Amino acid sequence: MAHTLQERYSALVLAKLRKELVLKDGVVFNNDYEGSPSAGAVKIPVRDTEVQVSDYDKANGIAGSTGTTGYETMNIGKDKAVNEIIEGYDAQSVPDKLVAERLDSAGYSLAKQVDTDGGNTLLAGATISGVASLTKDNIYGTIVDIRTAMNKANIPAANRYLLVTPDTMSLILKSPEYIAASNLGDEVKQTGAVGKIAGFLVIEWNDSTANLAMLAGHPRFATRAMEFSVPIKLQSLDGSGKYIGAAAVQGRNVYDHKVLRSVAIRAVFTPAFLALTKAVGTSAAGDTKVTATVLTGGDTLAYKKNPATTCAYGTASTAYNGTSMTSGTAKAISGCSVGDIIEVVEFDSNGKAVAVGYVTLTAADIKA
Repeated sequence: MAHTLQERYSALVLAKLRKELVLKDGVVFNNDYEGSPSAGAVKIPVRDTEVQVSDYDKANGIAGSTGTTGYETMNIGKDKAVNEIIEGYDAQSVPDKLVAERLDSAGYSLAKQVDTDGGNTLLAGATISGVASLTKDNIYGTIVDIRTAMNKANIPAANRYLLVTPDTMSLILKSPEYIAASNLGDEVKQTGAVGKIAGFLVIEWNDSTANLAMLAGHPRFATRAMEFSVPIKLQSLDGSGKYIGAAAVQGRNVYDHKVLRSVAIRAVFTPAFLALTKAVGTSAAGDTKVTATVLTGGDTLAYKKNPATTCAYGTASTAYNGTSMTSGTAKAISGCSVGDIIEVVEFDSNGKAVAVGYVTLTAADIKA
């Protein structure tokens, strides 16, 4: 019975999690991988070449061509857990209504965390551009420019998405070129899309990253791997030696994200963003170097490795609590691993965040 409940609870939480995700599977991320995330790594099939087309000879036929699919290893670095004590009940007598409420909350909280980490990965792996200003009159032209860049990079036209911040969404809604959600099919609306413009499904994304306006992409080129390593369950705490007649909702969820092609994910910042460069470290194993130059003379820089959340515009440098770095000088960062995200923030003379930049580290950036 306990095992049956465990499977049922996990299914309910997973359904809630998927419903609450803004960065949904099949819309923003694909789930094309082999292996089990709980094992610590999965394999992602990678093939950039298409099937070869040749002239056909009616007399002699055609020689068979061969195609190869390579595999990238995606390490699973996120291991999140829920452990909420329900005081006053043992595992067998917790009211169904209370169980349902706690499971619903667990699904919502996990979805919020998965979205945060997924957004960080997209921003760190994207091709970044800046626009001096966005208005209702130039928002459509800016989106068309993104479309053109993706066309030139041979990104499939079907299923492209556009994640927009609330401020940018306001401009889109005021744009005469916007196509209202009423023209979309019910199935598309259920993904969270609120409209379509220039071929992109438009999804409002309440992200506060400094100066971020929107992020465009295609689900083929970003992967999410996720599963419960310990299924959600009601756990009696009677044997803990501390809690008497209590139970807890417990479970662990492992997951990670990976951008497969930078040109397929495009982030637009306004009015400015920090351009970062990275290089292999020269001291100990695990070292890398990151360089950034302030946009305004007199401003300061600070960085974080794998930030829990992206830095919002106006965040105080004291609240950010990052590690300082010198503008224009390579900063040595130790203890790095492939897939680590480096966030660099520019703070103005008042100590407020005014710009950000992101890079994802590869094996070529880290001293072996």
